[in-house]
Amino acid sequence: MRNLALILVIIGAINWGLIGFFRYDLVSSIFGGSYDIVSRTIFAIVGLAGIYAISFFFRKSQTMQS
Repeated sequence: MRNLALILVIIGAINWGLIGFFRYDLVSSIFGGSYDIVSRTIFAIVGLAGIYAISFFFRKSQTMQS
């Protein structure tokens, strides 16, 4: 679950970077306009992943054991 959230947050960050630097919305380009239900659903899922990722700051770090 944690890796999936990180992947979605990365996708969201890349999309926002594209919007900021090039005014290009990759998600809307692939799945339809920003008001299309599929695009809105993807944006909502990425947003939820971002909220979930906030909890990573409050978890104890796991150390690797040999």
